[in-house]
Amino acid sequence: QVQLVESGGGLVQAGGSLRLSCAASGFAISIYAMGWYRQAAGKQRELVATLTSSGYTNYEASVKGRFTISRDNAKNTVYLQMNSLKPEDTAVYYCKVNRVPRDYWGQGTQVTVSS
Repeated sequence: QVQLVESGGGLVQAGGSLRLSCAASGFAISIYAMGWYRQAAGKQRELVATLTSSGYTNYEASVKGRFTISRDNAKNTVYLQMNSLKPEDTAVYYCKVNRVPRDYWGQGTQVTVSS
């Protein structure tokens, strides 16, 4: 069965780094488009980064140059490396896979950046 489990969130000071992991099971991430989203308190969920099966990446403007999405097909895991973190990056971060007939989401992991 399809499952996505995020990990790696936590509390970090501004300017610090975190690496989020999304461990997938029930399917091979190598043949699907994957994405990271985030939702800050009181705000809409927004797309952070996407990665296609062919390796094409796309980033939300505010994180471009600071965040990097990648995958390890052997480990069936997607990563989000976050550098130069800012307080405005504070949110719950979610992993998503684009599938038919529906998309699947992980449970989310909290990232809190202190000033």
